[in-house]
Amino acid sequence: MQTNQAKHIIVTGGVISGLGKGIAAASLGMLLELKDKKVTIQKLDPYLNVDPGTMNPFQHGEVFVLDDGTETDLDLGHYERFINVNMTKANSSTAGSIYYEVLERERRGDYLGGTVQIIPHVTDEIINRIEKPERIDPDLDIVITEIGGTVGDIESLSFLEAVRQFQQARGRENVIILHVTLIPYVEASEELKTKPSQHSVMRLREIGLQPDILFCRTQYELSDDVRQKLALFTNVSPKAVIQGMDAKSIYEVPLLLQKEHLAGIVMEKLHLENVVSDTSKWEEFVHHVLNPEDEITVAVAGKYTAMVDAYKSIIESFVHAGVDNRCKVNIEFIDAEDLESTSKLTEILDHVHGVLLPGGFGSRGIEGKIKAAQYARENKVPYLGLCLGLQVAVIEYARNVLGLEQADSEEFFEDTPHPVIHLMLSQHHVTHKGASMRLGAYDCVLKPETKSFEAYGEGNISERHRHRFEVNNAYRDQLEGAGLIMSGTSPDNELVEMVEIVDHPWFVATQAHPEFKSRVAKTHPLFRDFVAAALAFKNR
Repeated sequence: MQTNQAKHIIVTGGVISGLGKGIAAASLGMLLELKDKKVTIQKLDPYLNVDPGTMNPFQHGEVFVLDDGTETDLDLGHYERFINVNMTKANSSTAGSIYYEVLERERRGDYLGGTVQIIPHVTDEIINRIEKPERIDPDLDIVITEIGGTVGDIESLSFLEAVRQFQQARGRENVIILHVTLIPYVEASEELKTKPSQHSVMRLREIGLQPDILFCRTQYELSDDVRQKLALFTNVSPKAVIQGMDAKSIYEVPLLLQKEHLAGIVMEKLHLENVVSDTSKWEEFVHHVLNPEDEITVAVAGKYTAMVDAYKSIIESFVHAGVDNRCKVNIEFIDAEDLESTSKLTEILDHVHGVLLPGGFGSRGIEGKIKAAQYARENKVPYLGLCLGLQVAVIEYARNVLGLEQADSEEFFEDTPHPVIHLMLSQHHVTHKGASMRLGAYDCVLKPETKSFEAYGEGNISERHRHRFEVNNAYRDQLEGAGLIMSGTSPDNELVEMVEIVDHPWFVATQAHPEFKSRVAKTHPLFRDFVAAALAFKNR
């Protein structure tokens, strides 16, 4: 066995989904980094999609895009924001991608005519994925692996069997299990109930896994009696029964877990030296989150507002930008279809201090988005357009400033006489929807003396993308002549990356998704300056 093998923490979930395994994993990763450990986090999802890229935002929430173009689960966003590390394809796997790899090998004849089975072929590939980050970076001290879904799901069985085999091979001093579970409070009897957690651990033990740490999601503090009862029936040490209290902000969670000594318990179980950690910078950040000096209201006019997790990175970017500006950003999610009525438009937007138009696909709600962009332009309300938000801004400007009344995107009106937004040349021969867009990090050159250049403080930047359509170069001169500056372009000047309006206090739109790069350690400059402009608009 290699001497430089990383230690592993496997995070599983029980009772119900949505307990916050991702936040738990990210918080633990952050606390371990403060103990001078090099940490990475990965997500293994049991669904059969090869990646989340084709999944409906209403069902699955945001698709988070990495620098290398990998489309991932939104938990990867939490990992990046909390531990300030750029994730890669190696940090995200699905059952679909694992089965795809196994079947590809079978077709190539790699299994030498043998019968391909869940055990050992699928489980071996899952173990391969668990080990992959440490093979890529031999300097890693700890790999945290979050297993999606809940114990008892049929989809999760092969993953948990793989974990059992992996732990047996590496040893329990090198691989520990942190099980996230629920302790519900019953109003009628006014007591916390441990039975769901007992049953969840029972299912885990039936598979051959014994949790080392029980992470209990709860609305109320766990008494010593409750902790002792859980320890007794789950065979977990009482001090390793950790309460995961509800918090006002997700950024409070690491501090709450620090009080529970979670990182220290992990270090002890992994036979690592437990050094003292300093959380003062994180405490300062949380203080400003919870104690803003001012507040603003920003309208986010989107297509998936019934599922706000579809905009998770935008929400968190506003938290970061709010801290930088010492203010709270109140987000009003507005269904873009509600803005299609002119009378309703004014009623909905007349009290907001900024308008953000996020990305999206399809024609539903587009006319409402166009009217929102027009409202922000004409009323000098700060505007930030992201991806589709840039395309909408260009369509609105072409229609209402250039006078090209039928200007549109080929995505919404294929036969428009003025396709100011058209399908990218590289997309013309695409037949498969999955992982086929312009994805990942691309360089951009910013024009000096623009709001965009001022925000970034430099002329050469890189942002993450996820789109098929772009600004039609045939209309660039007309648009710029009428005051819409192409403030950012690809290095070869072929693609418009950012636009802004000359005679507007702050109207900036980008073809990219800057929300994917905002961190606790470094707020994204566009969000920072947009919030500053909205605050100035409020206090003008």
